[in-house]
Amino acid sequence: MRINDAQPQAGSKHRKRRAGRGISAGQGASCGFGMRGQKSRSGRGTRPGFEGGQLPLYRRVPKLKHFTVINRKVFTIINVGGLADLEANSEVTLESLLEAGILTASNGPLKILGDGNLSAPLTVKAAAFTKTARQKIEAAGGTCELLS
Repeated sequence: MRINDAQPQAGSKHRKRRAGRGISAGQGASCGFGMRGQKSRSGRGTRPGFEGGQLPLYRRVPKLKHFTVINRKVFTIINVGGLADLEANSEVTLESLLEAGILTASNGPLKILGDGNLSAPLTVKAAAFTKTARQKIEAAGGTCELLS
């Protein structure tokens, strides 16, 4: 098949409606638009997306990329690799990490991420763990405790 062989399906194309060309043309006088009103005037009735003055959908819905999440959770994050320097069987909390100098600032509750390796067993108390972080801590013989 070639591009010049492409044709629309039989019966799918209709001739253009010739409005306002007299009574014999079938669309004379008011052309099927009724008597009066916004939709009977020349030109378009309303613009695309207009909802009668109600805030339209394209303005109500946030854009797909980069819109800010309302009330998003902010965590103080650290990777499992950052806990590798701690001695075995120690208790890890946000306060203990700040005292040890591993973390420099507290931006909210502690969240443990899974990048890096851990060999010493630790008791980690945090507000959130990623799946890989939990697996690596427990594989090293440690425990994960969720704080509310």
